[in-house]
Amino acid sequence: MTSVMQGVRILEVAEHTFVPAASALLADLGADVIKIEHVERGDAMRALASSGIAVVPKDVHVLLEHSNRGKRSLGLDLTSEAGRDILYRIAATADVFLTNKLPSVRTKLHIDVDEIRVHNPKIIYVRGTGQGEHGPEADRGSYDSLAFWARSGVATGIMQPEYGHVPVPPAPGFGDSIGAMTIAGGIMGALFHRERTGEASTVDVSLLGTAMWSMGQAMALSLLLGVPWTPPPADQQRMNPLTGNYRTSDGRWVALTCLQAGRYWAPMCDVIERPELATDPRFADHASLMTNSAEAIAILTETFAARPLAEWRVRLENFVGQWTIVQDTLEAAVDVQTVANGYVQECTTAAGVPFQLTTVPVQYDDKPAAPKRAPLFNEHGDEILAELGLDTEAVLDLKIRGVVA
Repeated sequence: MTSVMQGVRILEVAEHTFVPAASALLADLGADVIKIEHVERGDAMRALASSGIAVVPKDVHVLLEHSNRGKRSLGLDLTSEAGRDILYRIAATADVFLTNKLPSVRTKLHIDVDEIRVHNPKIIYVRGTGQGEHGPEADRGSYDSLAFWARSGVATGIMQPEYGHVPVPPAPGFGDSIGAMTIAGGIMGALFHRERTGEASTVDVSLLGTAMWSMGQAMALSLLLGVPWTPPPADQQRMNPLTGNYRTSDGRWVALTCLQAGRYWAPMCDVIERPELATDPRFADHASLMTNSAEAIAILTETFAARPLAEWRVRLENFVGQWTIVQDTLEAAVDVQTVANGYVQECTTAAGVPFQLTTVPVQYDDKPAAPKRAPLFNEHGDEILAELGLDTEAVLDLKIRGVVA
């Protein structure tokens, strides 16, 4: 793969997933990412296993690996003048400063945009926030389960009344990872702009804004009609029998999305071995199929329920319409398309323990970006300090004073 970010240095002062996953993505594409961690505890993500939010195996912290792959780590006390001096010296060598610290924290630590640009006027300054850089709640912390999932309408968009509860996000860091792609794209756009004009931009991405963009079409419809967006009732009759999910005899599901029902009805009749239904007056064309959708759905429901998934895989293999199997994460990881495109790659921890990560969702020159492992806490501290010209005696003094880990 072409390392399109090679030669770009990113200085990160951030924790958890949302913002760190953005620089992790760019690290996979070749960027040099220097991760500044709390001088004593490191990134709070390192202790997530004790939070009760997720089960994290002790030998491979894959949640940390996902959002910190390929970086270099330096433990640094940003509350000290000496620590900030080191940060400023690194900033002077960087192309991008990336942070998810709240406005009040950035002010307290003296790492806001104006203070960083004193040391590097051409640095691109990037802020990832919960609900935006402006407004009365700009200084309120958040998580993707709040700003992305609950606040934006995403959770309501899948919530059925019969659930009796608010559905939780489908995966750890779900909104964070989507937001991270948005930040990464914003950084690349800002770098392009600087290359063309010489101007250094300030980039803002929030979990709330990313989620609202994800809900953009529903939001537009809601605003046009003046009605909140909610999913259709579970028992609402579908107009198109070739869109929806059909359960198989072994409790699995086949998903169909053939928007041109009239075009694909005859081929589906061949799949289910009911060719006579293709010329049945009730289903002979698109209009009649829509009019008699309930009867067509009943036939398909009964037919799919009569055979196991393995048989439907074979029967649908040459079906010209659009379909797939509803899969879990382990099945998706070994999907023939996943394998063919390299969407999951092998990796090893610093201790040599093997594990797998999904790859960056953009590929250059027909090759996936191979993920590298996340750093140990302060793994590259001495190396980074040496690059700044600090000798062994100076580094030792900083360690004794607790400025660096």
